[in-house]
Amino acid sequence: MLDFDQAQTLLANAAGPLQRSDEVSLADAAGRVLAADLQATVDIPPADNSSMDGYALRTADWGPGVRLPIQQRCYAGDVPEPLKPGHAIRLFTGSLIPDGADTVVMQEDTVEADGQVEISRQPVSGQHIRRRGEDTMAGAPLLATGTLLEAAHVALLASQGLANVRVFGRLRMGILTTGDELVLPGQPRAMEQIYNSNGPMLAALARGMGALPVHVLHARDTEADLLAAFKTLLADCDLVLTVGGVSVGERDLVKPALATLGGELSLWKVRMKPGKPVALAKIDGKPVVSLPGNPVSAYAVFAMLVSPLVRRMQGRETLFPPVSRLPLRTEQPRQDAREEFLRVQRRAADDGSGELVPYGNQGSGVISSLPWSTGLARLPADVPVQDKDRVPYYDLRHWLA
Repeated sequence: MLDFDQAQTLLANAAGPLQRSDEVSLADAAGRVLAADLQATVDIPPADNSSMDGYALRTADWGPGVRLPIQQRCYAGDVPEPLKPGHAIRLFTGSLIPDGADTVVMQEDTVEADGQVEISRQPVSGQHIRRRGEDTMAGAPLLATGTLLEAAHVALLASQGLANVRVFGRLRMGILTTGDELVLPGQPRAMEQIYNSNGPMLAALARGMGALPVHVLHARDTEADLLAAFKTLLADCDLVLTVGGVSVGERDLVKPALATLGGELSLWKVRMKPGKPVALAKIDGKPVVSLPGNPVSAYAVFAMLVSPLVRRMQGRETLFPPVSRLPLRTEQPRQDAREEFLRVQRRAADDGSGELVPYGNQGSGVISSLPWSTGLARLPADVPVQDKDRVPYYDLRHWLA
């Protein structure tokens, strides 16, 4: 069996970024990955402006009890007159700073009457002035290739006046579930059958990462069904995920089907629990990742092993989200021959710090543990883990995004 870290690295490098790119409007940019470095095109702010409602003046014109005539009232969007010596100009947040002014006094420190203003607190030169270019300067780096665009990035791009942006093409994913015992949700089910939860789950995981599940197919346990499904998926998709049929049973036919299509296995079996039966093959340069059939195992393998590959193919700069270390609460020592990934909730301890509480039943078929969990706690192989030992914590909010 391959060690988890080796398997994760191997899968993360199984394919490069897509060569396709799209020009999209700013309204459609969130969730896409930037395909070219961007530089700022304008200074932000484009000119010195006031960060307060108040008055612009020369610091040298202030004195205790001095009342300055109000030369002009200048609103945001107006162009102010040059400031006359011994005068003040009424400004509002965002108003341009008049030529000749070197400070802004907030209105709370002033008294205005009869067209004059008296300032109660000595001003400091440069206060409450937002300088031209203090946010971004034209020509400076703005965003790098591989940035996953979110609302904050959209705000930055809009501030530069950009209406469109070039992004990597959407990753087209194909999902293939296998097994004669599976029926689609909503269909009649016999006693010996179960509903297919893997297909809808993996499609939702793909969408959650910004990928497009082009096909979600199901094949019966026959070589003909598998080959037909694979041909459709490989024709239309960049990445193919299969679920089940990759172990060593008589009807585990996924590996033979991959071999028939010319696929060579790069890995098979990973030293992790849940999720040991994992396979990686390439057909016509396209990666095919085979996941274990138990839904919890498929979920964990997708989060830990497949998500970095998805990010790489999407062109993202960051493949591996950060991993923290937190104390694990356990009533008895835990130890396994494989690295174990426990479904856990992160909770606040009595002192306000975080701690990890495992789900009571860690069976690989216990689907109810998935919506309950906030992340996965990684326990080392062959090492007993005691109560309150600190272990790596993989937050699913980040690993599945």
